[in-house]
Amino acid sequence: MFLVPVNRNLSDLSRSLDRFFDDTFFGESRDSSAATLRSPALDVSESETAYTVKLDMPGVAKEAVKVNIDGRRISIDAEQRKDDEKKDGERVIYRERTVSRFSRSFTLPQEISQSDSSASLEHGVLTLKLAKRGATSGSQLTVN
Repeated sequence: MFLVPVNRNLSDLSRSLDRFFDDTFFGESRDSSAATLRSPALDVSESETAYTVKLDMPGVAKEAVKVNIDGRRISIDAEQRKDDEKKDGERVIYRERTVSRFSRSFTLPQEISQSDSSASLEHGVLTLKLAKRGATSGSQLTVN
């Protein structure tokens, strides 16, 4: 027996069925020019001072990635455009590689310090080092 995340498994099955029926009844996918929205898989780990988040974003340029931090909520968006480059004498017969949009949002257990956090994109993996916001120092009440 093996375990597969249900949402990813059902999503893949749904896309496969859509593609099958579109190709069968309409020739090619009706939405072949439309953008494909992807929700990349992610890994989250933590240390005493920070969270580390890794997402697979193959083929995306670092300039196309936007990371927004709002307290504990992290939102990541990117858009990847494929070249329409054609060689002389060639014509496109079928195109699936047009525009892909990556979008993922999640909430962490603790608020994030944006000024102490960083992001890098290497070899198709986006790595976020999200510094935990330090607890505000409490004040002591004097008992009269």
